[in-house]
Amino acid sequence: MANQFCVLLIITFVYVITISSSFKLLPRFPRYNNQNRARIKPFRGDRNEYRYETKFFSQQLDHFSFADLPKFQQRYLINSDHWLGASSLAPIFLYCGNEGDIEWFATNSGFIWDIAPKFGALLVFPEHRYYGESMPYGSRDEAYKNATTLSYLTTEQALADFAVFVTDLKRNLSAEACPVVLFGGSYGGMLAAWMRLKYPHIAIGALASSAPILQFEDIVPPETFYDIASNDFKRESISCFNTIKNSWDAIIAEGQKENGLQQLTKTFHFCRVLNSTDDLSDWLDSAYSYLAMVDYPYPADFMMPLPGHPIREVCRKIDGANSDASILDRIYAGVSVYYNYTGNVDCFELDDDPHGLDGWNWQACTEMVMPMSSSQENSMFPADDFNYSSYKEECWDTFRVNPRPKWATTEFGGHDIETTLKSFGSNIIFSNGLLDPWSGGSVLKNLSDTIVALVTKEGAHHLDLRPSTPNDPKWLVDQREAEIGLIEGWIETYRLEKEAKVSLLKRSW
Repeated sequence: MANQFCVLLIITFVYVITISSSFKLLPRFPRYNNQNRARIKPFRGDRNEYRYETKFFSQQLDHFSFADLPKFQQRYLINSDHWLGASSLAPIFLYCGNEGDIEWFATNSGFIWDIAPKFGALLVFPEHRYYGESMPYGSRDEAYKNATTLSYLTTEQALADFAVFVTDLKRNLSAEACPVVLFGGSYGGMLAAWMRLKYPHIAIGALASSAPILQFEDIVPPETFYDIASNDFKRESISCFNTIKNSWDAIIAEGQKENGLQQLTKTFHFCRVLNSTDDLSDWLDSAYSYLAMVDYPYPADFMMPLPGHPIREVCRKIDGANSDASILDRIYAGVSVYYNYTGNVDCFELDDDPHGLDGWNWQACTEMVMPMSSSQENSMFPADDFNYSSYKEECWDTFRVNPRPKWATTEFGGHDIETTLKSFGSNIIFSNGLLDPWSGGSVLKNLSDTIVALVTKEGAHHLDLRPSTPNDPKWLVDQREAEIGLIEGWIETYRLEKEAKVSLLKRSW
Protein backbone atom coordinates (compact mmCIF):
# COMPACT_ATOMS: atom_id res chain seq x y z
CA MET A 1 0.00 0.00 0.00
CA ALA A 2 3.03 2.22 0.25
CA ASN A 3 2.80 2.70 -3.48
CA GLN A 4 -0.59 4.10 -4.41
CA PHE A 5 0.56 5.48 -7.73
CA CYS A 6 0.16 2.27 -9.65
CA VAL A 7 -0.90 -1.30 -9.09
CA LEU A 8 2.20 -3.33 -9.52
CA LEU A 9 3.43 -1.75 -12.68
CA ILE A 10 6.67 -0.11 -13.70
CA ILE A 11 5.88 3.08 -15.53
CA THR A 12 7.68 3.87 -18.76
CA PHE A 13 7.85 7.60 -19.33
CA VAL A 14 10.85 8.44 -21.50
CA TYR A 15 12.72 6.10 -19.17
CA VAL A 16 11.70 3.75 -16.40
CA ILE A 17 10.60 5.60 -13.29
CA THR A 18 10.50 3.92 -9.92
CA ILE A 19 7.67 5.41 -7.93
CA SER A 20 8.58 6.52 -4.45
CA SER A 21 6.98 4.86 -1.46
CA SER A 22 5.72 8.19 -0.13
CA PHE A 23 3.28 8.70 -2.99
CA LYS A 24 -0.14 7.19 -3.29
CA LEU A 25 -2.39 7.63 -6.26
CA LEU A 26 -5.59 5.75 -6.79
CA PRO A 27 -4.98 2.47 -8.60
CA ARG A 28 -7.95 0.55 -7.34
CA PHE A 29 -10.32 0.53 -10.26
CA PRO A 30 -10.16 -2.82 -12.07
CA ARG A 31 -7.09 -2.89 -14.25
CA TYR A 32 -6.84 -4.27 -17.77
CA ASN A 33 -3.71 -6.40 -18.09
CA ASN A 34 -2.27 -9.26 -20.09
CA GLN A 35 -4.26 -11.84 -18.13
CA ASN A 36 -7.49 -9.99 -18.87
CA ARG A 37 -6.54 -9.74 -22.53
CA ALA A 38 -6.02 -13.47 -22.75
CA ARG A 39 -9.54 -14.09 -21.44
CA ILE A 40 -11.33 -11.94 -24.04
CA LYS A 41 -11.11 -14.35 -26.96
CA PRO A 42 -12.85 -17.28 -25.27
CA PHE A 43 -15.77 -15.00 -24.40
CA ARG A 44 -16.01 -13.69 -27.92
CA GLY A 45 -15.72 -17.05 -29.56
CA ASP A 46 -17.81 -19.24 -27.30
CA ARG A 47 -20.80 -17.07 -26.41
CA ASN A 48 -23.03 -16.12 -29.33
CA GLU A 49 -24.72 -13.37 -27.35
CA TYR A 50 -21.41 -11.51 -27.28
CA ARG A 51 -20.95 -11.30 -31.02
CA TYR A 52 -20.15 -7.82 -32.24
CA GLU A 53 -18.63 -5.90 -35.10
CA THR A 54 -15.55 -3.82 -34.44
CA LYS A 55 -15.58 -0.44 -36.13
CA PHE A 56 -13.81 2.89 -35.91
CA PHE A 57 -15.07 6.45 -35.79
CA SER A 58 -13.00 9.48 -36.82
CA GLN A 59 -12.97 11.56 -33.65
CA GLN A 60 -11.91 15.11 -32.81
CA LEU A 61 -8.85 15.34 -30.62
CA ASP A 62 -10.05 18.54 -28.94
CA HIS A 63 -13.77 19.23 -28.80
CA PHE A 64 -13.33 22.54 -27.02
CA SER A 65 -11.17 24.48 -29.41
CA PHE A 66 -11.05 25.13 -33.13
CA ALA A 67 -7.35 24.37 -33.49
CA ASP A 68 -6.34 22.35 -36.53
CA LEU A 69 -5.40 19.15 -34.72
CA PRO A 70 -5.16 15.63 -36.08
CA LYS A 71 -8.19 13.40 -35.57
CA PHE A 72 -7.90 9.90 -34.12
CA GLN A 73 -9.70 6.63 -34.69
CA GLN A 74 -12.02 5.75 -31.83
CA ARG A 75 -12.84 2.07 -31.69
CA TYR A 76 -16.34 0.90 -30.93
CA LEU A 77 -18.15 -2.41 -30.78
CA ILE A 78 -21.68 -2.74 -32.11
CA ASN A 79 -24.36 -5.44 -32.06
CA SER A 80 -27.67 -5.01 -33.89
CA ASP A 81 -28.95 -8.60 -33.61
CA HIS A 82 -31.96 -7.62 -31.54
CA TRP A 83 -32.49 -4.04 -32.64
CA LEU A 84 -36.06 -3.40 -33.78
CA GLY A 85 -34.99 -0.42 -35.83
CA ALA A 86 -35.51 3.31 -36.07
CA SER A 87 -39.13 3.07 -37.15
CA SER A 88 -39.97 1.40 -33.83
CA LEU A 89 -38.10 4.00 -31.80
CA ALA A 90 -36.06 1.07 -30.52
CA PRO A 91 -33.49 2.13 -27.90
CA ILE A 92 -29.76 2.38 -28.21
CA PHE A 93 -27.86 1.06 -25.20
CA LEU A 94 -24.47 2.74 -24.93
CA TYR A 95 -21.82 1.54 -22.51
CA CYS A 96 -19.43 4.33 -21.51
CA GLY A 97 -15.97 2.88 -22.02
CA ASN A 98 -13.67 2.75 -19.01
CA GLU A 99 -9.93 3.16 -18.60
CA GLY A 100 -9.01 0.03 -20.55
CA ASP A 101 -9.64 -2.12 -23.59
CA ILE A 102 -13.32 -1.89 -24.51
CA GLU A 103 -13.55 -5.60 -25.33
CA TRP A 104 -12.78 -6.46 -21.72
CA PHE A 105 -15.60 -4.29 -20.45
CA ALA A 106 -18.03 -5.42 -23.14
CA THR A 107 -17.51 -9.08 -22.35
CA ASN A 108 -17.90 -8.43 -18.64
CA SER A 109 -21.15 -6.48 -18.95
CA GLY A 110 -23.48 -9.38 -19.63
CA PHE A 111 -26.51 -7.66 -18.11
CA ILE A 112 -26.69 -5.34 -21.11
CA TRP A 113 -26.49 -8.28 -23.50
CA ASP A 114 -29.06 -10.21 -21.47
CA ILE A 115 -31.70 -7.47 -21.66
CA ALA A 116 -31.11 -6.39 -25.27
CA PRO A 117 -33.72 -8.83 -26.69
CA LYS A 118 -36.35 -7.65 -24.20
CA PHE A 119 -35.90 -4.04 -25.26
CA GLY A 120 -35.11 -4.66 -28.93
CA ALA A 121 -31.98 -2.61 -28.31
CA LEU A 122 -28.95 -1.73 -30.38
CA LEU A 123 -25.77 -2.20 -28.33
CA VAL A 124 -22.75 0.05 -28.74
CA PHE A 125 -19.54 0.10 -26.72
CA PRO A 126 -17.38 3.12 -27.61
CA GLU A 127 -13.84 2.95 -26.28
CA HIS A 128 -12.40 5.63 -24.02
CA ARG A 129 -9.75 7.75 -25.71
CA TYR A 130 -6.13 6.86 -24.90
CA TYR A 131 -7.06 3.27 -24.02
CA GLY A 132 -7.17 0.03 -25.96
CA GLU A 133 -6.87 0.82 -29.66
CA SER A 134 -8.27 4.35 -29.48
CA MET A 135 -4.94 6.14 -29.48
CA PRO A 136 -4.49 9.74 -30.61
CA TYR A 137 -1.40 10.55 -32.65
CA GLY A 138 -1.45 7.09 -34.22
CA SER A 139 0.20 5.03 -31.49
CA ARG A 140 0.43 4.53 -27.76
CA ASP A 141 4.03 5.69 -27.70
CA GLU A 142 3.16 9.00 -29.33
CA ALA A 143 -0.05 9.50 -27.33
CA TYR A 144 1.77 8.96 -24.03
CA LYS A 145 4.91 10.82 -25.04
CA ASN A 146 4.62 13.80 -22.70
CA ALA A 147 2.24 16.12 -20.88
CA THR A 148 1.39 17.93 -24.10
CA THR A 149 0.23 14.83 -25.95
CA LEU A 150 -1.55 13.53 -22.86
CA SER A 151 -3.35 16.83 -22.23
CA TYR A 152 -6.40 15.65 -24.20
CA LEU A 153 -6.92 12.69 -21.88
CA THR A 154 -9.72 14.13 -19.74
CA THR A 155 -13.19 13.07 -18.69
CA GLU A 156 -14.66 16.10 -20.46
CA GLN A 157 -13.11 15.09 -23.78
CA ALA A 158 -14.20 11.47 -23.29
CA LEU A 159 -17.81 12.48 -22.61
CA ALA A 160 -17.78 14.70 -25.68
CA ASP A 161 -16.44 11.74 -27.67
CA PHE A 162 -19.42 9.65 -26.62
CA ALA A 163 -21.87 12.46 -27.39
CA VAL A 164 -20.45 13.17 -30.85
CA PHE A 165 -20.14 9.49 -31.66
CA VAL A 166 -23.70 8.48 -30.78
CA THR A 167 -25.16 11.56 -32.47
CA ASP A 168 -23.36 10.67 -35.68
CA LEU A 169 -24.33 7.00 -35.35
CA LYS A 170 -28.00 7.89 -34.97
CA ARG A 171 -27.84 10.16 -37.99
CA ASN A 172 -26.26 7.45 -40.13
CA LEU A 173 -28.93 4.98 -39.05
CA SER A 174 -31.76 7.52 -39.56
CA ALA A 175 -32.42 6.88 -35.88
CA GLU A 176 -32.34 10.44 -34.56
CA ALA A 177 -35.56 9.82 -32.63
CA CYS A 178 -34.38 6.63 -30.93
CA PRO A 179 -33.72 7.02 -27.20
CA VAL A 180 -30.25 6.41 -25.80
CA VAL A 181 -29.75 4.77 -22.43
CA LEU A 182 -26.29 4.91 -20.84
CA PHE A 183 -24.60 2.16 -18.88
CA GLY A 184 -21.32 2.05 -17.04
CA GLY A 185 -19.53 0.42 -14.14
CA SER A 186 -16.84 1.85 -11.87
CA TYR A 187 -15.20 4.79 -13.70
CA GLY A 188 -17.51 3.98 -16.60
CA GLY A 189 -20.42 4.38 -14.19
CA MET A 190 -19.14 7.80 -13.21
CA LEU A 191 -19.00 8.71 -16.89
CA ALA A 192 -22.55 7.44 -17.45
CA ALA A 193 -23.93 9.55 -14.59
CA TRP A 194 -21.98 12.63 -15.62
CA MET A 195 -22.97 12.26 -19.26
CA ARG A 196 -26.63 12.12 -18.33
CA LEU A 197 -26.16 15.36 -16.38
CA LYS A 198 -24.00 17.11 -18.98
CA TYR A 199 -25.82 15.88 -22.09
CA PRO A 200 -29.46 15.29 -21.09
CA HIS A 201 -30.54 15.90 -24.69
CA ILE A 202 -28.32 13.01 -25.85
CA ALA A 203 -29.41 10.29 -23.41
CA ILE A 204 -32.69 9.77 -21.58
CA GLY A 205 -31.20 7.96 -18.59
CA ALA A 206 -28.17 6.24 -17.08
CA LEU A 207 -27.41 3.16 -15.02
CA ALA A 208 -24.30 4.06 -13.02
CA SER A 209 -23.07 0.95 -11.26
CA SER A 210 -20.44 1.24 -8.50
CA ALA A 211 -19.78 4.84 -9.49
CA PRO A 212 -17.88 6.74 -6.75
CA ILE A 213 -18.77 10.24 -7.93
CA LEU A 214 -18.42 11.54 -4.35
CA GLN A 215 -14.85 10.29 -3.77
CA PHE A 216 -13.42 13.78 -4.18
CA GLU A 217 -12.08 16.43 -1.82
CA ASP A 218 -13.68 15.94 1.60
CA ILE A 219 -17.14 14.81 0.51
CA VAL A 220 -16.54 11.40 2.07
CA PRO A 221 -13.85 10.53 4.64
CA PRO A 222 -10.61 9.48 2.93
CA GLU A 223 -10.50 6.31 5.07
CA THR A 224 -13.74 5.03 3.55
CA PHE A 225 -12.31 2.73 0.89
CA TYR A 226 -9.85 0.87 3.12
CA ASP A 227 -12.27 0.71 6.04
CA ILE A 228 -14.86 -1.07 3.87
CA ALA A 229 -12.25 -3.40 2.38
CA SER A 230 -11.05 -4.26 5.88
CA ASN A 231 -14.57 -4.91 7.14
CA ASP A 232 -15.10 -7.35 4.29
CA PHE A 233 -12.32 -9.48 5.77
CA LYS A 234 -13.30 -8.90 9.39
CA ARG A 235 -16.84 -10.13 8.77
CA GLU A 236 -15.44 -13.43 7.54
CA SER A 237 -12.88 -13.90 10.30
CA ILE A 238 -11.49 -11.63 13.00
CA SER A 239 -8.36 -13.78 13.24
CA CYS A 240 -7.86 -13.46 9.48
CA PHE A 241 -8.24 -9.68 9.78
CA ASN A 242 -5.70 -9.56 12.61
CA THR A 243 -3.22 -11.79 10.80
CA ILE A 244 -3.25 -9.46 7.81
CA LYS A 245 -3.05 -6.39 10.04
CA ASN A 246 0.01 -7.80 11.83
CA SER A 247 1.71 -9.01 8.67
CA TRP A 248 2.94 -5.61 7.51
CA ASP A 249 5.34 -5.29 10.46
CA ALA A 250 6.42 -8.88 9.94
CA ILE A 251 7.28 -8.08 6.32
CA ILE A 252 9.36 -5.07 7.31
CA ALA A 253 11.14 -7.02 10.03
CA GLU A 254 12.01 -9.86 7.65
CA GLY A 255 13.17 -7.43 4.98
CA GLN A 256 15.62 -5.78 7.39
CA LYS A 257 17.42 -9.03 8.03
CA GLU A 258 20.50 -10.08 6.13
CA ASN A 259 19.24 -11.67 2.90
CA GLY A 260 15.75 -10.78 4.05
CA LEU A 261 14.55 -9.68 0.62
CA GLN A 262 15.78 -12.96 -0.85
CA GLN A 263 13.87 -14.86 1.80
CA LEU A 264 10.70 -12.88 1.14
CA THR A 265 11.13 -13.52 -2.57
CA LYS A 266 11.32 -17.23 -1.84
CA THR A 267 8.38 -17.23 0.58
CA PHE A 268 6.09 -15.47 -1.87
CA HIS A 269 7.40 -17.20 -5.01
CA PHE A 270 8.42 -14.15 -7.00
CA CYS A 271 10.23 -14.66 -10.26
CA ARG A 272 12.83 -12.01 -9.43
CA VAL A 273 14.33 -10.77 -6.17
CA LEU A 274 12.35 -8.01 -4.49
CA ASN A 275 13.88 -4.54 -4.59
CA SER A 276 12.14 -3.52 -1.36
CA THR A 277 9.49 -4.62 1.09
CA ASP A 278 7.28 -1.90 -0.39
CA ASP A 279 7.00 -3.95 -3.58
CA LEU A 280 5.63 -6.88 -1.60
CA SER A 281 3.31 -4.68 0.45
CA ASP A 282 1.89 -3.13 -2.71
CA TRP A 283 1.34 -6.57 -4.21
CA LEU A 284 -0.62 -7.68 -1.15
CA ASP A 285 -2.50 -4.39 -0.83
CA SER A 286 -3.61 -4.72 -4.44
CA ALA A 287 -4.83 -8.27 -3.94
CA TYR A 288 -6.84 -7.46 -0.80
CA SER A 289 -8.38 -4.39 -2.42
CA TYR A 290 -9.43 -6.27 -5.53
CA LEU A 291 -10.71 -9.19 -3.49
CA ALA A 292 -13.00 -6.78 -1.67
CA MET A 293 -14.23 -5.40 -4.98
CA VAL A 294 -14.91 -8.78 -6.58
CA ASP A 295 -16.20 -10.66 -3.54
CA TYR A 296 -18.93 -12.14 -5.70
CA PRO A 297 -21.25 -14.89 -4.43
CA TYR A 298 -20.30 -17.25 -7.27
CA PRO A 299 -17.12 -18.13 -9.21
CA ALA A 300 -16.00 -15.43 -11.64
CA ASP A 301 -12.91 -14.40 -13.56
CA PHE A 302 -13.37 -10.64 -14.01
CA MET A 303 -10.02 -9.79 -12.44
CA MET A 304 -8.62 -13.26 -11.80
CA PRO A 305 -10.18 -16.74 -11.82
CA LEU A 306 -11.71 -16.83 -8.36
CA PRO A 307 -14.12 -18.98 -6.36
CA GLY A 308 -17.41 -17.71 -5.04
CA HIS A 309 -17.00 -15.66 -1.85
CA PRO A 310 -13.22 -15.40 -2.47
CA ILE A 311 -12.49 -13.50 0.76
CA ARG A 312 -14.00 -16.38 2.69
CA GLU A 313 -11.64 -18.73 0.90
CA VAL A 314 -8.64 -16.46 1.54
CA CYS A 315 -9.42 -16.39 5.26
CA ARG A 316 -9.97 -20.13 5.30
CA LYS A 317 -6.44 -20.57 3.95
CA ILE A 318 -4.95 -18.09 6.39
CA ASP A 319 -6.74 -19.48 9.44
CA GLY A 320 -6.38 -23.10 8.40
CA ALA A 321 -2.61 -23.17 7.95
CA ASN A 322 -0.57 -25.55 10.08
CA SER A 323 -0.05 -24.45 13.65
CA ASP A 324 3.69 -24.07 13.06
CA ALA A 325 3.21 -21.91 9.95
CA SER A 326 4.70 -18.42 10.22
CA ILE A 327 2.54 -15.36 9.75
CA LEU A 328 4.08 -14.81 6.30
CA ASP A 329 3.44 -18.41 5.28
CA ARG A 330 -0.20 -17.87 6.22
CA ILE A 331 -0.35 -14.68 4.20
CA TYR A 332 1.12 -16.42 1.17
CA ALA A 333 -1.41 -19.24 1.45
CA GLY A 334 -4.23 -16.70 1.55
CA VAL A 335 -3.09 -14.39 -1.22
CA SER A 336 -2.50 -17.35 -3.53
CA VAL A 337 -6.27 -17.65 -3.77
CA TYR A 338 -6.23 -14.36 -5.65
CA TYR A 339 -3.06 -14.67 -7.66
CA ASN A 340 -3.01 -18.41 -8.31
CA TYR A 341 -6.38 -20.05 -7.65
CA THR A 342 -5.94 -22.26 -10.72
CA GLY A 343 -2.52 -23.41 -9.51
CA ASN A 344 -1.00 -22.74 -12.91
CA VAL A 345 1.47 -20.02 -11.87
CA ASP A 346 4.99 -21.12 -10.96
CA CYS A 347 6.25 -17.71 -9.91
CA PHE A 348 4.81 -14.19 -9.75
CA GLU A 349 5.85 -11.11 -11.72
CA LEU A 350 5.45 -7.76 -10.02
CA ASP A 351 5.42 -5.62 -13.16
CA ASP A 352 1.91 -5.97 -14.50
CA ASP A 353 2.38 -3.68 -17.51
CA PRO A 354 6.04 -2.90 -18.22
CA HIS A 355 5.42 -1.56 -21.73
CA GLY A 356 3.91 1.85 -21.30
CA LEU A 357 2.29 4.38 -19.08
CA ASP A 358 -1.05 3.56 -17.63
CA GLY A 359 -3.41 6.38 -18.57
CA TRP A 360 -5.19 6.30 -15.24
CA ASN A 361 -2.04 7.61 -13.56
CA TRP A 362 -2.26 10.70 -15.76
CA GLN A 363 -5.94 11.15 -15.02
CA ALA A 364 -5.29 10.81 -11.29
CA CYS A 365 -2.52 13.41 -11.56
CA THR A 366 -4.74 15.94 -13.29
CA GLU A 367 -8.46 15.95 -12.46
CA MET A 368 -9.34 12.59 -10.88
CA VAL A 369 -7.79 13.35 -7.51
CA MET A 370 -9.52 10.98 -5.09
CA PRO A 371 -7.94 11.16 -1.61
CA MET A 372 -7.40 7.90 0.28
CA SER A 373 -6.11 7.15 3.74
CA SER A 374 -5.90 4.11 5.97
CA SER A 375 -6.77 4.44 9.65
CA GLN A 376 -4.87 2.76 12.47
CA GLU A 377 -8.07 1.85 14.30
CA ASN A 378 -10.37 0.34 11.68
CA SER A 379 -8.14 -0.76 8.84
CA MET A 380 -6.14 -3.95 8.39
CA PHE A 381 -3.88 -2.02 5.99
CA PRO A 382 -0.86 -0.01 7.15
CA ALA A 383 -1.86 3.31 8.65
CA ASP A 384 -1.44 6.07 6.12
CA ASP A 385 -2.68 9.65 5.73
CA PHE A 386 -3.27 11.24 2.36
CA ASN A 387 -0.54 13.83 1.81
CA TYR A 388 -1.45 16.20 -0.98
CA SER A 389 1.97 17.88 -1.02
CA SER A 390 3.71 14.57 -1.72
CA TYR A 391 1.01 13.68 -4.22
CA LYS A 392 1.49 16.94 -6.09
CA GLU A 393 5.27 16.62 -6.02
CA GLU A 394 5.19 13.13 -7.46
CA CYS A 395 2.81 14.17 -10.22
CA TRP A 396 5.16 16.96 -11.16
CA ASP A 397 8.21 14.69 -11.10
CA THR A 398 6.46 12.12 -13.26
CA PHE A 399 4.41 14.16 -15.71
CA ARG A 400 5.43 17.78 -15.19
CA VAL A 401 1.84 18.57 -14.32
CA ASN A 402 0.09 19.88 -11.21
CA PRO A 403 -3.18 18.26 -10.11
CA ARG A 404 -6.43 20.18 -9.91
CA PRO A 405 -8.07 18.54 -6.88
CA LYS A 406 -11.21 20.70 -7.03
CA TRP A 407 -11.83 20.46 -10.75
CA ALA A 408 -14.02 17.33 -10.71
CA THR A 409 -16.49 18.91 -8.27
CA THR A 410 -16.37 22.18 -10.21
CA GLU A 411 -17.12 20.45 -13.49
CA PHE A 412 -19.55 17.78 -12.30
CA GLY A 413 -20.63 18.75 -8.79
CA GLY A 414 -20.68 16.55 -5.70
CA HIS A 415 -20.98 18.83 -2.70
CA ASP A 416 -24.55 18.87 -1.38
CA ILE A 417 -25.49 16.65 -4.30
CA GLU A 418 -28.95 15.92 -2.93
CA THR A 419 -30.05 19.55 -3.04
CA THR A 420 -28.52 20.08 -6.47
CA LEU A 421 -29.78 17.02 -8.27
CA LYS A 422 -33.21 17.05 -6.67
CA SER A 423 -34.05 20.10 -8.76
CA PHE A 424 -31.71 19.56 -11.68
CA GLY A 425 -31.14 15.93 -12.66
CA SER A 426 -33.35 12.97 -13.50
CA ASN A 427 -33.32 9.36 -14.67
CA ILE A 428 -30.14 8.07 -13.04
CA ILE A 429 -29.80 4.76 -11.21
CA PHE A 430 -26.91 4.54 -8.77
CA SER A 431 -26.48 0.83 -8.02
CA ASN A 432 -24.09 -0.35 -5.36
CA GLY A 433 -23.16 -3.37 -3.29
CA LEU A 434 -21.99 -2.56 0.21
CA LEU A 435 -19.13 -5.07 0.07
CA ASP A 436 -17.54 -2.92 -2.64
CA PRO A 437 -15.01 -0.49 -1.13
CA TRP A 438 -16.03 2.06 -3.76
CA SER A 439 -19.63 2.07 -2.51
CA GLY A 440 -18.65 4.52 0.22
CA GLY A 441 -17.96 7.16 -2.42
CA SER A 442 -21.16 6.61 -4.34
CA VAL A 443 -24.79 7.68 -3.95
CA LEU A 444 -26.48 5.35 -1.46
CA LYS A 445 -29.90 6.94 -1.05
CA ASN A 446 -32.59 8.24 -3.37
CA LEU A 447 -32.04 11.88 -4.29
CA SER A 448 -35.43 12.30 -5.94
CA ASP A 449 -38.20 10.25 -7.50
CA THR A 450 -36.09 9.79 -10.63
CA ILE A 451 -32.56 9.69 -9.23
CA VAL A 452 -32.60 6.49 -7.26
CA ALA A 453 -30.14 4.34 -5.35
CA LEU A 454 -30.40 0.56 -5.53
CA VAL A 455 -28.23 -0.81 -2.73
CA THR A 456 -27.57 -4.45 -1.87
CA LYS A 457 -25.95 -5.52 1.38
CA GLU A 458 -24.09 -8.48 -0.15
CA GLY A 459 -23.26 -6.98 -3.56
CA ALA A 460 -19.76 -6.20 -4.81
CA HIS A 461 -18.21 -4.10 -7.59
CA HIS A 462 -20.78 -3.62 -10.40
CA LEU A 463 -22.05 -7.15 -9.83
CA ASP A 464 -25.40 -6.15 -11.35
CA LEU A 465 -23.75 -5.54 -14.72
CA ARG A 466 -22.37 -9.04 -14.90
CA PRO A 467 -24.30 -11.72 -16.84
CA SER A 468 -27.08 -13.56 -15.11
CA THR A 469 -26.28 -17.07 -13.91
CA PRO A 470 -28.25 -19.91 -12.32
CA ASN A 471 -26.35 -19.12 -9.10
CA ASP A 472 -27.62 -15.56 -8.80
CA PRO A 473 -29.04 -14.93 -5.31
CA LYS A 474 -32.59 -13.56 -5.11
CA TRP A 475 -31.45 -10.12 -3.99
CA LEU A 476 -29.37 -9.78 -7.16
CA VAL A 477 -32.25 -10.94 -9.36
CA ASP A 478 -34.50 -8.42 -7.62
CA GLN A 479 -31.96 -5.63 -8.10
CA ARG A 480 -31.73 -6.27 -11.83
CA GLU A 481 -35.52 -6.48 -12.17
CA ALA A 482 -35.78 -3.10 -10.47
CA GLU A 483 -33.25 -1.67 -12.93
CA ILE A 484 -35.15 -3.11 -15.88
CA GLY A 485 -38.39 -1.65 -14.57
CA LEU A 486 -36.91 1.83 -14.24
CA ILE A 487 -35.37 1.70 -17.71
CA GLU A 488 -38.70 0.54 -19.13
CA GLY A 489 -40.32 3.54 -17.49
CA TRP A 490 -37.83 5.96 -19.03
CA ILE A 491 -38.35 4.54 -22.50
CA GLU A 492 -42.13 4.41 -22.19
CA THR A 493 -42.29 8.02 -21.00
CA TYR A 494 -40.03 9.10 -23.84
CA ARG A 495 -42.17 7.34 -26.45
CA LEU A 496 -45.40 8.75 -25.05
CA GLU A 497 -43.95 12.24 -25.19
CA LYS A 498 -42.79 11.68 -28.77
CA GLU A 499 -46.19 10.36 -29.79
CA ALA A 500 -47.91 13.31 -28.12
CA LYS A 501 -45.75 15.74 -30.08
CA VAL A 502 -46.49 13.95 -33.35
CA SER A 503 -50.19 13.95 -32.58
CA LEU A 504 -50.07 17.68 -31.78
CA LEU A 505 -48.27 18.40 -35.05
CA LYS A 506 -50.82 16.41 -37.02
CA ARG A 507 -53.67 18.36 -35.44
CA SER A 508 -51.93 21.61 -36.30
CA TRP A 509 -51.85 20.61 -39.95
